[in-house]
Amino acid sequence: MTLKRVVLSILTGLVALVVASSLYESFSQPQVTGQLQLYQSDLLLQASEWDDLDGDEFKQLGNMLLGAKPLEAVTKQYESVRKEAAAGVVRSQKQLAIQDEVITPQPEKFKTAIAQQQTLIDAIDLKLGILATEQKNINDARQRWQPLTEKANPTADVASVLLGLWATPPTITPGAETTITSQLKGWFQYRSLEQLYALDNRPMDLAQLQAQEQAAAQSKLVKLAAVGTMPALGCMVGVGLLIFLAVQWFTNRDESLLGKAVAPWDVPWDGEIIWQVLIVGFFFVGQLVIPLVLQLSGISFASTGSRGRALYSMIFYLLMSASGLTVLMASIWTYRPLPKDWFQFKLVDRWPLWGVGGYAVALPLMIGIATLNQQIWHGQGGNNPLLQTVLQESDSVALLLFFLTAAVAAPVFEEVLFRGFLLPSLTRYMPVWGAILLSSFIFASAHLSLSEVIPLTLLGAILAWVYTRSRNLLAPMLIHSLWNSATLVGLFLLGS
Repeated sequence: MTLKRVVLSILTGLVALVVASSLYESFSQPQVTGQLQLYQSDLLLQASEWDDLDGDEFKQLGNMLLGAKPLEAVTKQYESVRKEAAAGVVRSQKQLAIQDEVITPQPEKFKTAIAQQQTLIDAIDLKLGILATEQKNINDARQRWQPLTEKANPTADVASVLLGLWATPPTITPGAETTITSQLKGWFQYRSLEQLYALDNRPMDLAQLQAQEQAAAQSKLVKLAAVGTMPALGCMVGVGLLIFLAVQWFTNRDESLLGKAVAPWDVPWDGEIIWQVLIVGFFFVGQLVIPLVLQLSGISFASTGSRGRALYSMIFYLLMSASGLTVLMASIWTYRPLPKDWFQFKLVDRWPLWGVGGYAVALPLMIGIATLNQQIWHGQGGNNPLLQTVLQESDSVALLLFFLTAAVAAPVFEEVLFRGFLLPSLTRYMPVWGAILLSSFIFASAHLSLSEVIPLTLLGAILAWVYTRSRNLLAPMLIHSLWNSATLVGLFLLGS
């Protein structure tokens, strides 16, 4: 064995250890999906308070977006997320017990996961109590709030205020209004303040509150329509295209887009080059060396606020992309000139049609697989931390930096590496369909979240399928960019 292969073997073992550890850690981490569902539920609650929905012209729209019984629907959603969070606490506690038995030095990640999930459960119980009061279940609300008053966190203060407002007879806790406005948001804040102003005999404040809620409800209805109807329209187009592809395959078979044979690439290098680019260029340098260098440099963005964190994310990704592409180019430099169809960027081509069509096809397939994925992981398995950050971000400059990172830098680098290099290289050793599946699985695993492996493998397969037929990297780049852009816009609308 040559020295090069010895080094690659050592690096592969190190990378495998880090990737396996990251995937294992993600098992105990909650997905952002549950919080997204709750954000959308909060939008639904606020939009349902718009008085004009009682008019005949808006009833059909209201029923389509909000359902016939929004309070019951939202309560059910909160209960579902709470159940998943409670199950996550149990799993993390079991993992922590195992860690203690084998005396491993890193139990903190499980303690953090338990604390995060318990905080979410407390917040849900607080809101479920307010939902119960709107459905005249006052005793249920008190049973949810009472245990919260015994905890040493801000939830205890709010729970005490709410218990007083709905007590018999009611009492107004000192500083109740400040506590409500600082700890509750949206519909839950309006309901709590409405009860407070009514008990405190403040009709002018109550009238002003109701006017503010109407303005907010109208705004939230527009956001809810954007979040709900745009993906639905895209899904309709995607389903139509899937039907067209199925009919075409059934009638034309080998001449159809699905059935037509795709020629493999002419690959001048062997598996060692593939191994080198992936292990050294992407995983070792990108996932280990660059984070270590940034840490040792002493440059900290944590204290600079949201813009600093967004700038750090962009710098990190650009450095990872630059190093990965440098290793890629250095590895294949001696094989120039490359055979036909390698790394093709053809501006005058049908790539926009492939890109938009591929995105539309991906929508219904990804929504379907997401539903299945949720049943598998039940809210656990982790997510890209960027999703949570964007969901809670309000600074426009930070959002722009996140957008440029996810919708421009990521599609360019990842498509060049996984579709431009890895997919064609694998066709030297397996059929095209096998290369599509394997490259897609590696692409999904590289995101280091267990819950994302199945959906990202599907997305990667769609990107790869489009590339094998278009032979133009601009097509999968467009799909990738549209997907990330739509995700970020959806997160922004929900979080804002």
